[in-house]
Amino acid sequence: MEKHFDQELDALKSEILKMGALVENSIAESVESLKQLSEERARKVIAHDKMVDQMENAIDEMCVDLLALYQPMAADLRFITMVLEITTDLERIADLGVDIAQRVLELTGKPLLKPLVDIPKLAQLAQRMTKEALDAFVRKDAEMAKRVILLDNEADKLRNFVQKELLEDYMMKDPTTAPRALPLLLVARHLERICDHATNIAEDVIYMIEARVVKHHPELLQDK
Repeated sequence: MEKHFDQELDALKSEILKMGALVENSIAESVESLKQLSEERARKVIAHDKMVDQMENAIDEMCVDLLALYQPMAADLRFITMVLEITTDLERIADLGVDIAQRVLELTGKPLLKPLVDIPKLAQLAQRMTKEALDAFVRKDAEMAKRVILLDNEADKLRNFVQKELLEDYMMKDPTTAPRALPLLLVARHLERICDHATNIAEDVIYMIEARVVKHHPELLQDK
């Protein structure tokens, strides 16, 4: 019985890694579609979202089956319940990739308002945080998870900078720029929300490993 349970836990981990890879690709492709103002790439991101939704449902079913069949305790119970939380965050990250792709569709056919500098930086940070949060999950590395959480302030600063620039330097000075500025403002907001979900995953990893709730308690990120 224990051997079968361990095998099913390994299978569950494998599935969440596959879902994570799909989500990471969604972020990368949505950002590339923005850089190139590519309608084709943006529409692919939107079309592929169904695969992420299907994978979330399949993983949720696996978790429920494991809970019902084996009634796990302690660390195994935390692992399974955190997988349920993590898949929700991954699905929402994929949705935000779709949101970015939809903003790209609003911009196609129009010249970019300004060269993209800070939005790509924020995109790189979102991709890094998502990848490292998942790596922390796979490796059961609480220190890596803590580092992901501490990066969230940098994401907020980049989002705020982009927002301030677009509002004050463009939209307020020349309201006719709004149709091109607003989608970029929303892209920055979507990317910052991706960072928030990566932070959620990292917080779940810490709970899974250390049984400590650090959400809303940054002081708990200090060494015990």
